[in-house]
Amino acid sequence: MFESQVLSDSIIKEKEIKKINTLLNKSIYSQHERVALACHILFNSGHDSCLSGQITAKVEDDLYITQTLGWGFDEVTVSNLLTVDSNLDVIEGDGIPNPANRFHSWIYNLRPDVNCILHTHAQYTSALSMLGIPLEISHMDCCILYDDVAYLEQWPGVPISNSEGDIISSALGDKNALLLGHHGLITVGRSIEEATCLALVFEKAAKLQLLALSAGEIKKIDFSLGIEAREWLKLDARISATFNYYVRRVLS
Repeated sequence: MFESQVLSDSIIKEKEIKKINTLLNKSIYSQHERVALACHILFNSGHDSCLSGQITAKVEDDLYITQTLGWGFDEVTVSNLLTVDSNLDVIEGDGIPNPANRFHSWIYNLRPDVNCILHTHAQYTSALSMLGIPLEISHMDCCILYDDVAYLEQWPGVPISNSEGDIISSALGDKNALLLGHHGLITVGRSIEEATCLALVFEKAAKLQLLALSAGEIKKIDFSLGIEAREWLKLDARISATFNYYVRRVLS
């Protein structure tokens, strides 16, 4: 009876995954539009820190879309985005990119699976970065980041040179998120949607961690259940649907 139930659960999960992948819509927006929308989503979700923070999205090898230096996330539009190469030379658009984007090229070079990189100084993440402790993933809503967050405790300084690129990309390793001590967060993704959703969850996890620590000790969740939840939450269709939800909020 127990074996039959396990098999039944397995079939149920398989069917649900197929339904999600079939029924949830993919994005109808161009790559430039998705970059601009991601910036506004982040701004509306507590990732505003004046002119700090960057986004890059790979167009092809050695070419990335990014925002113009001097424009906040809430000001980004398709028309003021730039296309730059790995040396931050402008290929298309007016203005200059943020020189702190240099470390992005190091990550892209080491991680061919990555097509979008986000760096923000979100409020709760920034507060957590001052405590000298890693991000703790211990709530089901945040399990998309379970066992997938690296930690760089020692602040390497303003990341505008090759040395910081080497340090940051090495600290990230094969993870998809990184907490930078005394600084902020980095998330990477196979898509703009994934990197954005990971950044949103990262900030939520930091907020929950600070709230939980104010009340007591955080209890860890079971490793196997955490991994199972991560793979469920990282389904492309779920990520696409989540991103589209935030798009609707931005555009409403």
